[in-house]
Amino acid sequence: MKRWYLFPFSILYNLGTSTRNMLYNIGLKRSVKFQTPVICVGNLSVGGSGKSPMVMYLADLISKYYRTGVLSRGYGRITKGYGITNYDSNYKSVGDEAMQLFERFKNRFVVGVCEDRVSGAKKMISEMDLSVLLLDDAYQHRAIKPGFNILMTDYNDPYFKDYLLPAGDLRESRSGASRAQIIMVSKCPDDLTEEKKQFYISRIRPKNAQKVFFSSINYDENIYSNNKSIPDNNLAFYDVLLITGIANPNPLVKHLSKFSDKVKHLKFRDHHSFTESDIKNILAEYRKMGDYKMILTTEKDYVRLKTYDQLRDVIFYWPINVSIDRKEEFDQIVLDYVRKN
Repeated sequence: MKRWYLFPFSILYNLGTSTRNMLYNIGLKRSVKFQTPVICVGNLSVGGSGKSPMVMYLADLISKYYRTGVLSRGYGRITKGYGITNYDSNYKSVGDEAMQLFERFKNRFVVGVCEDRVSGAKKMISEMDLSVLLLDDAYQHRAIKPGFNILMTDYNDPYFKDYLLPAGDLRESRSGASRAQIIMVSKCPDDLTEEKKQFYISRIRPKNAQKVFFSSINYDENIYSNNKSIPDNNLAFYDVLLITGIANPNPLVKHLSKFSDKVKHLKFRDHHSFTESDIKNILAEYRKMGDYKMILTTEKDYVRLKTYDQLRDVIFYWPINVSIDRKEEFDQIVLDYVRKN
């Protein structure tokens, strides 16, 4: 148990969340179901579990065949209400995750934000003429009843080893996993054996209709700046100032260590809104480094940091993608759901 002394409060938290879920399950609290296929990607835990890369993967896959939209809350933005991401948007108006999606895919699919998911979904589906809607981080948003749920759980911190808030990091009890059609174990090591996969499946204990898949993070072979790219193996020649404002930067730190042992890491909290003072501190650290140096960050942090003129030409980001075991089977299950609904 992570914070055992808070366990009595977890009992109270469980009472509240279980009662809420029960009211939705028996219909005393209304859950809206749309005729348009709705896929939700979420988790049981707070913090990073690989939701954003999975949403990216799904939107890329589905938008090849169907008019697709992605709706998120727009966490960290200074605006309120419903909005559609476009070329005039920035992370302050739509949030960093929505902006990251748009920066990579442009108008391949529609990216919307709204803290009221029901209202936002209704508007997006009708106004954007969507054939399918992806909900980012809405597993506990029971006011919408998705047709398909994908539950993410971190290989290194799985929900079946965790406890409810505030003793642990679970937003709801482990039984909430029963709502998912697919349970995706994310951030798996590259050398994951079939024996270890079977062990994980035995701990998850999926229902007969549930499928369990395993995914890992793949880093691009290049890192990118505003106007150029550099092969990842060239990182060995640089002093690297790594800036992260994500929930779990450990996979990136570990991957970077394969290429460079000259790394200084400045770690900020998830969705950190960088201030002028932060930028001054970053630049001060950067100036202390040798002649061959660079600032490196994540793709999500890049959409925030590049808005500062002082950093625009010296900061690089490292894109990531998802690799899924039994990829063809996973893709077919998702596309079959959309096609049949």
